[in-house]
Amino acid sequence: MSKPIRHILSLSGGKDSTALAIYMRERVPEMEYVFCDTDKELKETYDYLDRLEGFLGKTIVRLRDERGFDHWLDIYGGYLPSSKMRWCTKVLKIKPFEKYVGDDDVRMYIGIRADENRGGYVTSKPNIVPVYPFIEDGLTLDDIHRILKDSSIGFPEYYKWRTRSGCYFCFYQRKNEWVGLKENHPDLFEKSKRYEKINQETGERYTWSERESLEELERPERVKEIKEQHLAKVEQASQRTKKPLLEILGQGDDDDDELPCSFCHT
Repeated sequence: MSKPIRHILSLSGGKDSTALAIYMRERVPEMEYVFCDTDKELKETYDYLDRLEGFLGKTIVRLRDERGFDHWLDIYGGYLPSSKMRWCTKVLKIKPFEKYVGDDDVRMYIGIRADENRGGYVTSKPNIVPVYPFIEDGLTLDDIHRILKDSSIGFPEYYKWRTRSGCYFCFYQRKNEWVGLKENHPDLFEKSKRYEKINQETGERYTWSERESLEELERPERVKEIKEQHLAKVEQASQRTKKPLLEILGQGDDDDDELPCSFCHT
């Protein structure tokens, strides 16, 4: 007799995967909820997951790679992860998840919305089949906001200064979000700085951003410039869209707005 199909929703600690968990709670009662924990997450992320766990009435299974980020940083020769080399997602998120799944037939539920244009989870394991309920049902950002509001779960606290879930030193952070990390978690900003290295002889840089180290970014005049640029563009976006500030928070700096991986940022 074949095993029953497992239904698993991998949470990132962000608004979309949280809204999906709420959306699917009654639709798939047998759903398993997991969170791939890098041990480099914000406290606000853990608090948000605890709040969701209480709402769901189910345990969110915490998955971890036993060796951790620092081990893998050594294995990768000190090269910090980047959008071109996302080894952190591979070894700290995808591998622990696939180990948890094993060879079981799984439907993996992913919170990509109908109004987004980015790829989802890609796996070579034929037993894992991605499912996109928001896309199938045509749900957009406005629907996600409504789900979170109606459930009273709301948004994670880090949304006051950051727009995405993920590690505190995530390279997808915009400049203004790095400033937010410094102001809200100065200890974590300092830890992030210690990962950066610049070879003074060769000029080779191992920094979270290709164009600017955190030491350069935290200069008072640079912080002032980043904040002014951010505020100006957010105000422009607010006037153009007539949306609340929370919905456009994080827009408006000079970063390339690359689309992050759905495993870390939904």
